[in-house]
Amino acid sequence: MSDSKKGEARVKMLTVGPVATNCYVLYREGADVCAVIDPGASGDRIAEFLKKEGLRPEVILLTHGHFDHYEGVPELTARMGGKVYILDKEKELISDPHMNGSLGLMGNGSAIEPEFTVRDGEVLSAAGFDFKVIHTPGHTGGGCCYYVEDEDLLFAGDTIFMESIGRTDLPTGNMREILDSIREKILTLPDQTRIMPGHGPVTDVAYETANNPYA
Repeated sequence: MSDSKKGEARVKMLTVGPVATNCYVLYREGADVCAVIDPGASGDRIAEFLKKEGLRPEVILLTHGHFDHYEGVPELTARMGGKVYILDKEKELISDPHMNGSLGLMGNGSAIEPEFTVRDGEVLSAAGFDFKVIHTPGHTGGGCCYYVEDEDLLFAGDTIFMESIGRTDLPTGNMREILDSIREKILTLPDQTRIMPGHGPVTDVAYETANNPYA
């Protein structure tokens, strides 16, 4: 467990990019480091927010490799630093413009190759938090969620949304896998767990168990 647990947890959501992606900044009150989850665009805007709050990104965590979840990384890291992590199973997708959606959907053909990877079940300690990595294939084959148990937070990427799920018709997507991920890995978490999705409003496990038609 992290030995730097002090100060109340704070989460800031910044909606960025052409498809309104939710980028999250997680930090502890009074701290000078943070974790940034899915900086999908507007790396300059994210950096300006961090500077204003007196924060620097210790880690940048990517839930999956689609362009709208990583395209802010180069500018953010150039200005602020931070180690970029993705699940080991997703490295091929994020580095291929044909697979990560940037070429077919946006036409600009971008790609990045994160230096650091995490594995399913690993606990990554950073910025005063412990992030448990949960492999949740379905939207992409190497997608994952980051679960901060002590704070009842799940950064879910595009696996689950309020009353909906992520699309499965893009490279490495699979409907059966996403349903298994939701039913067996997300909705089995405590009811009070807040689900921080890649798009749309924040929800929680209890609400989705009762209202999500894919539950």
